[in-house]
Amino acid sequence: MKAVRQTNFAASSRWILRKRIYLKLLLPILGACGVGTAGAVTLDKVFQATLDKNPAIQEAKANLEQATGQRLVLRSVIWPNVSLAVPAGVQAGHRSGESGVKGFALARGFFTQTLFNAAVPPSLRRGDVGVLIAQQQLNVAVVEQLHQARLAFYAALYNRSLQSLREEQRQRLEENATTQKSRYEVGLADRSALTSATVQARELDSQIESARRAYEEAQLQLAQVMGRDLGQNAALPEPEGDLKIAPVNPDLDSETAAALERRADLKLARLMIRAANEDQRIIEADYYPAVVGNVTGNYIPVSGIHRAGSTSKTQDFISSEIIERAGYTWHVIDNGKVGGATLRARATREVNELTCRKLEANVRRELLGIGNSLRAIESREGSLAAAEAAAQESARAVQQNVAQGLVSQLEYRVTQNALLETRSGLLDAIYQHNLAVAEWDRATGRYFQFSEDTAQNVH
Repeated sequence: MKAVRQTNFAASSRWILRKRIYLKLLLPILGACGVGTAGAVTLDKVFQATLDKNPAIQEAKANLEQATGQRLVLRSVIWPNVSLAVPAGVQAGHRSGESGVKGFALARGFFTQTLFNAAVPPSLRRGDVGVLIAQQQLNVAVVEQLHQARLAFYAALYNRSLQSLREEQRQRLEENATTQKSRYEVGLADRSALTSATVQARELDSQIESARRAYEEAQLQLAQVMGRDLGQNAALPEPEGDLKIAPVNPDLDSETAAALERRADLKLARLMIRAANEDQRIIEADYYPAVVGNVTGNYIPVSGIHRAGSTSKTQDFISSEIIERAGYTWHVIDNGKVGGATLRARATREVNELTCRKLEANVRRELLGIGNSLRAIESREGSLAAAEAAAQESARAVQQNVAQGLVSQLEYRVTQNALLETRSGLLDAIYQHNLAVAEWDRATGRYFQFSEDTAQNVH
């Protein structure tokens, strides 16, 4: 079964409005989904709630919007800077041929445009990469939280089943204790048999309580990852279904190639290399001259207004004027400011490259280990399933005989303990298999796939 979730992240720019993340939740081999009942949650519902309300995912979404704003800041280096000033005042004083007090107002416009700056191309690329990094960080958060939700769901199912199994076993032992009490009262059994049967039934109380506490802890963890309100009267989620096992036959080579292609943490590591490279280029751009063009314009509706500091009419404002100029700056002497920052940026890029290579090299080893665990667990489950049938048949025969006093309480206790241990082992094997499948899905990047329609145009 596969559920698809599509989420649009609204942000201030139209680019982010066009961006979509398609979440493909992997639900085959779950064995824990069924028909919904009141108050119960399936794994599909747990995933939906986690995507909508999980605090870590919500924070990652906010960081994505923040990265979009930072992208606008980095792109602003290519945009012109336009400003307007309107000075006004009163001119007084006396100059030859003039008299009186004269009011004035004028408009001044300024236009500045970067003509050449070596930092412009890497700044544009760095802004794009920053958004992609935030998106992949969101993807990583989604994978981690969905994986935690899945593990908590399985843990709840396991401990609830374990509690139920032990309670069923205790009920069977209590029935035996009742039988031995009746036999003791009519003189067909001695007091030691009654005491042994009662003690055996009570031995499971602590184990049942331990399973109950573990179940409640798993419920609490599930509620937290789902983002549920944990107030005083809040109800904890009740996972629906039972753990089941389905054989898995993974192809290591194809799965390794697919994992290298789609895992969000690997994509993030590669993007961190690109970001560090652009940071280094931005710093190195200080070695090159920067050329800026300026256009300044003044407009005054009347003539005869003196410019500040002028000593003759030839220096005064005319009705309007436009002045164009260009200038450049060049960092000639470094003093270690640019070179040192460049070395630090280069070191960061190299560290990111090494980290990425380690992650990529570890993928096949990780999948190989999980695959071996899956095969070992499936083999163990098959052996325990056969052993359970034999243990159940032996326990049934001994139970019939102990009721008639044909076997001792010690033999009955041994067979019942063997049955409980076998059933518990079988349940644990199924639980471990489900955990291994979840780890396989995480390691192969199957929790979802990221749609990079826009990212393909970013270089």
